[in-house]
Amino acid sequence: MASQIHPTAIIEPKVQVGADVTIGAYAYVGGTAVIGDGTVIHHHGTVEGNTILGRQCEVFPYAAIGTKTHDLKFKGGNPGVRIGDRNVFREYVTVHFATKDGAFTVLGNDNVILAYSHIAHDCVIGDHLVMSSQAALAGHVVIEDHVNIGWGAGVHQFCRVGAHAMLGALSKVVQDVPPFLIADGNPAVIRSINKVGLERSGFTPEQVERIKLIHRTLFREGLNRGQAIEKLQKHPQAASEEFQRVLSFAAASERGLMPGR
Repeated sequence: MASQIHPTAIIEPKVQVGADVTIGAYAYVGGTAVIGDGTVIHHHGTVEGNTILGRQCEVFPYAAIGTKTHDLKFKGGNPGVRIGDRNVFREYVTVHFATKDGAFTVLGNDNVILAYSHIAHDCVIGDHLVMSSQAALAGHVVIEDHVNIGWGAGVHQFCRVGAHAMLGALSKVVQDVPPFLIADGNPAVIRSINKVGLERSGFTPEQVERIKLIHRTLFREGLNRGQAIEKLQKHPQAASEEFQRVLSFAAASERGLMPGR
């Protein structure tokens, strides 16, 4: 189908617009932006710069995608934003391009970013993130798949949040959150496993029990971090997907794992 572009929308000459795209009144699409098939940019939405926006995305009024980084180290060049398919950006969401020339802020597929939230330069986001209103990710944050971020949470630069984790509302996250767990508080600490989220994602009772064991070993047995990791590595179930995901996450941590309650 042909795209529907409102006569008051501004589309700059180098922009590429796919099939069946809807661009509303007073929207602005600039730079070298590429808009994927079936995407909707509502009135007053903005997509600009070196941005690729995938198929069937939706940009709500006053959201700004692909705008300049806040990073004062930015020296010019052509960094950008790469966004997958079926992502939703609600009102006043901001997604900034990366800091260094040729680098990208990256989002995967099926993410929902609610009103007034911010994704900073050089973040790497997987799939199926639900990010509640007024939450913010600082630069270089990594968010794995199936993460839920509560209202008003803030994540410090270079932190990582593991798959199927949850951040409580107003959490201040300054260290890495391992997969499968809930972090909450200011500063945030690990509270429990994300049991409801895991069950909704189809984890079996056996998998949930393994995750409980991991949580107990890391945060409830009085072991230091090295002792807890060594115990998990030697456990009879260490080859399971759940153990391996947590162990790999811990091995790659640069800011250190968040402490438990």
